[in-house]
Amino acid sequence: MTPARLLADAVVVFHLAFVAFAVAGGLLVLRWRWVALPHLAALAWAAYVEFSGRICPLTPLENALRRAGGAAGYEGGFVEHYVVALLYPPRLTPETQWMLTIAGFSWNRECNWKGSG
Repeated sequence: MTPARLLADAVVVFHLAFVAFAVAGGLLVLRWRWVALPHLAALAWAAYVEFSGRICPLTPLENALRRAGGAAGYEGGFVEHYVVALLYPPRLTPETQWMLTIAGFSWNRECNWKGSG
């Protein structure tokens, strides 16, 4: 395996960790209060990318590294390529997506609020 492909894999691992932190980082705030600010920043960035229709800069970086390592890149974004079936089942409506987002924000807000008290 080439160094570029190893770096592309590292980008994927980092990207997955970032998504997990954005979604569930509120739990860490319950233990470590200092995590609240970076978690809220990650949550805001994830929501911006998701609802603006933009592609996270890590996706083109991963694709460029894959191509540099001799592998094919992919079209679309990270979520569409790796976790679309899990996060976006075929019957997911925009209304349900918004409800889940509001529930996620509310849950994380509650964790952040309790963690800061």
